[in-house]
Amino acid sequence: MCLVFVCDEDERTLNTQVAPGACPYCGGVITVTDVESQWRFCFVPFYFKTRRRHTCTRCGTRLVVTS
Repeated sequence: MCLVFVCDEDERTLNTQVAPGACPYCGGVITVTDVESQWRFCFVPFYFKTRRRHTCTRCGTRLVVTS
């Protein structure tokens, strides 16, 4: 008997915008991307999470924004 669990993560880009300000490392333009993550277990979705990612377009650095 063989038991196989299939888990999968799917990421989808919802929206991309230009953020105000500049990258502290190189001075490039910062973009804000809304990303939706979906985890599936045996092809049944059981976890959704939407998050924002701030990225520099010039150097590609992911920036951490604190509130």
